[in-house]
Amino acid sequence: MNVRVFALALICALPMMSIAQTPSPSLYDPHALFAPGFYPGGSTYYRSADGAPNVGYWQNKADYQVNVSLNDTTNEIRGNVIITYRNNSPQPLSFLWIQLDQNLFNKDSRGQARMPVGSRSRYGDASSDFDGGYKINSVKLLTDDSKANYIISDTRMQVRLRKPLKASGDIIKVKIDYSFTLPKYGADRCGILTTKNGNIFTVAQWYPRMCVYDDVLGWNTNPYLGPSEFYCEYGDFDFSITAPASHIVVASGELQNEAEVLTATQVKRLVEARLSEKTVSIRTAEEVVDPASRPSKTATLTWKFKIKNARDIAWASSKSFIWDASKINLPSGKKALAQSVYPVESDGVNNWGRATEYTKGSIENYSKRWFEYPYPVATNVASNVGGMEYPGIVFCGSNAGKGSLFNVTDHEFGHTWFPMIVGSNERKYGWMDEGFNTFINSLAEVDFNNGEYHRPASNKEGFTRSLFGPNSEGIMYTPDAMKEANIGNALYSKPGYGLELLRNYILGADRFDYAFRMYISRWAFKHPTPWDFFRSMDNAAGEDLTWFWKGWFTENYKLDQAISTVTYEKDSPANGAIVTLINLQPMAMPVLLSYETKSGIKGTKLLPVEIWNNTATFKVKLNTTEELSSVTIDADKQFPDIKSDNNTWRPAVAAPAPGQ
Repeated sequence: MNVRVFALALICALPMMSIAQTPSPSLYDPHALFAPGFYPGGSTYYRSADGAPNVGYWQNKADYQVNVSLNDTTNEIRGNVIITYRNNSPQPLSFLWIQLDQNLFNKDSRGQARMPVGSRSRYGDASSDFDGGYKINSVKLLTDDSKANYIISDTRMQVRLRKPLKASGDIIKVKIDYSFTLPKYGADRCGILTTKNGNIFTVAQWYPRMCVYDDVLGWNTNPYLGPSEFYCEYGDFDFSITAPASHIVVASGELQNEAEVLTATQVKRLVEARLSEKTVSIRTAEEVVDPASRPSKTATLTWKFKIKNARDIAWASSKSFIWDASKINLPSGKKALAQSVYPVESDGVNNWGRATEYTKGSIENYSKRWFEYPYPVATNVASNVGGMEYPGIVFCGSNAGKGSLFNVTDHEFGHTWFPMIVGSNERKYGWMDEGFNTFINSLAEVDFNNGEYHRPASNKEGFTRSLFGPNSEGIMYTPDAMKEANIGNALYSKPGYGLELLRNYILGADRFDYAFRMYISRWAFKHPTPWDFFRSMDNAAGEDLTWFWKGWFTENYKLDQAISTVTYEKDSPANGAIVTLINLQPMAMPVLLSYETKSGIKGTKLLPVEIWNNTATFKVKLNTTEELSSVTIDADKQFPDIKSDNNTWRPAVAAPAPGQ
């Protein structure tokens, strides 16, 4: 018997079957996903059970005066910082810990030691000849004018105090004289871009900064290894940068001495830009090579800046900068300044010529949606840094253009909200800034210029497979402990997608947006933990989402919901259809069921996640009156189902009778 005849005989011998794969045995345990006791304890004096800071919440404060000079020949930055540190905690402090992040670029650092030989990691290259890091010339306690007793351990400095810093408001001042050589490629955070009119210096992690002392861990002293970013105290910054007089310098905060460092024409153009909805040129491409575009024939100029209630500062300097700017409109009626600096190689309407427009659009949009932008200036810098964020200033790739430039600009300025306003611990929980930012970026892409750069996802199945592949890792791992190839998915895409699911299919936009704005306002300029976020969303949205936080965030559960069978009530299509659903993997989600009858009538039914809270199988009745031609779970593939081929049922076609 040939294969075709055998197949026909077999079909005729069997009853009519539906076209759907037989589900595998279920791995789903509702008791594991929906068990109570997800949260570790209740309210403390410092953090409340509803996710808000409690009456006893405190955090320490670090103010900085920084004065440095840039040598654009040796790439050396030299100067000093005075840290005024206030201990608001209820504990006396016998020692201080200070971050020395530039020490990552010392050849003997832990971060360099963990780089594989010949690595092309964005965070360092073990084969590089560059040997950087801080040279600490002196550390003094200005409070009593004495030399500090200190040790340096990799990217940290401990200052051992002769008298403990008293609790509840005691202040100490520490002055550190230091220098370092700026790396040409500083772990995609800082660096030096060569252009035909001069180097662009993008400078970050450039002064010793206080480690955070909090009510969760005490001193947070995890070393800087490269992948994990930063955790910083808030404070006020007053800083100056002395650079070659041919340079333009931009920085976090507001320039304090325009008349001393700009030409009269540039000052006038800045006044115009602060009132203009359109981009105004402050320094044109033609003026970059014109000595008259700089106000002084002295060798150097000192630029002075201030920013308040920020967690960090950064800056950029170059003689090659084109500079343009425009007004930012904020919801309160306040105004800010959007500005961009870039080389002539990046000029043009398809490249950085629209960078200020993108900056203005991003800041205005997020201010309206979530929380008002708190700084006087937003500066976009073209550099060899692919994309990195600091308060009031971002570094983006000089080769970006059109949609890629909009996306990186919007992403980096989106970080103003996470973690610059909501000051989470990036070193431990990278998803609390990258994932949240990825989520708000997805909305901004639709908002900007009527969706000019919005591109709906085209391969959602492939995206889901990449999120939950065999080598995937969970969201809650620290970035340092993640495979570098997984960082994009685990810290950016998966948490961002999870928040989209919450907003679009679980809570709805109104409830989600209200709860998310509440979380931001509660924790603005404070230090939330993941549990504070989870509790705040649960309480403000009025929903117990612990099943979601567990399955999506604290575990790496997969989702596979399937149609097992479709039958008719009392074997008659006129009585309606019974669809048996089965949950095959440890994660659960609502079920969006769509169906079509043989005459073409279509319908949908949304089932809440609670159908899975005590069973792995669930039967639902469709009130149809005729035979069905199809039933499908999540026809538009909005949910992250890892196996879509068991999501659709169709009636089998009977085999033709023998001889026909």
